[in-house]
Amino acid sequence: MAWNIPGKNNGERPERPRPGGDGRNPWPPKRRRSGGGLGDLGDRLRGLFGGGPGGGSPLRWIAIALVLWLVFNCFVLIGEQQRGVVLRFGQVARVMQPGPNFKAPWPIETVTKVDATTVRTFTNSLPVLTRDENIVTVSFNVQYRVSDPELFLFGTQNATRVLEQIAQSAVREQIGRADLDTALNARGPLSVAASTALQASLEAYRTGLVVTELNLQDARPPEEVKPAFDEVNSAQQTNERLVNEARAYAARVVPEARGDAQRLRTTAEGYKTAAVARATGDAERFSLLVDEYRNAPDVTRKRLWLETVQDVLADNRTVVGGDGRQLIYVPMTQQPETASSSGTQQPPVLPPEIVMPANGAGSESTLPRPTRGARGEGGNR
Repeated sequence: MAWNIPGKNNGERPERPRPGGDGRNPWPPKRRRSGGGLGDLGDRLRGLFGGGPGGGSPLRWIAIALVLWLVFNCFVLIGEQQRGVVLRFGQVARVMQPGPNFKAPWPIETVTKVDATTVRTFTNSLPVLTRDENIVTVSFNVQYRVSDPELFLFGTQNATRVLEQIAQSAVREQIGRADLDTALNARGPLSVAASTALQASLEAYRTGLVVTELNLQDARPPEEVKPAFDEVNSAQQTNERLVNEARAYAARVVPEARGDAQRLRTTAEGYKTAAVARATGDAERFSLLVDEYRNAPDVTRKRLWLETVQDVLADNRTVVGGDGRQLIYVPMTQQPETASSSGTQQPPVLPPEIVMPANGAGSESTLPRPTRGARGEGGNR
């Protein structure tokens, strides 16, 4: 009786037909399970990739490769110093910032990375004609960076080359407006003016570049005339040194001269004031003396004589002789013939009549008359 006839099983497992028999087993042979969920996952992956005896369809591998390519093509990593310009069908769509970014797959969107923070340098030397028709060789250095990645890529063709040409033109313009002495010794303002002109031209040409610094490093004459320029520079330095020394000397001497002039002026003013006051006092004293003389001529004459003798004899030595007379040495100038004959200068000796005149009426007539210049401060007494 057949093993798969309904109702004839009676709960017993039918026997599997032997190889070579006529019966067919409709159930496939059971696979040996590997313990745990990882085994099931491995079986599924093997089934997905065609891990069976036939090896799977090639289309399945193509689809898997296409999916992986799309995943990696849509992911873009932008560095810290970079910016990514995204083109959608050839037109600028946006600019990616540093970090992980995503885009549509190629050929829908493409990304061009631009180094936007690194400072670049351009150095060159060129001969320039100055305003006073002298030729100098100028060396300059330009430091710049990308400020707008979109304009840097598509604003103009080869923005770096455009910057180099504009920098040379700006330097030639500023040196051409200056004379030789300014180009050789005062290049600071020229560097600032050249940098401003260069930045304005870069913005007009839409290069997307910004100038961070422009320096006119060196300016020297051509080698053919360098000895003559060295002599001129040496003469200029000597001139500046002499001018500085002259200014230092003037700064030292002029204040002294002004001080001396002020002192002399002050002394003259004081002498003027004193002379005027002295003359005024003498005039007033003489006027008072005249009034006193008119009132009492004898007393005034004697008083003037006594005061004059007292003033004259106050500074002389008094010598007492052997006979009891007082001899006074008066310092008077000796006559030339007396000085030559004696060989020594001896002061004259005044007689007692002059030193001490006799008292009496007749003696008053021999008194000397008071002179205008005689000292008479006592007349105001």
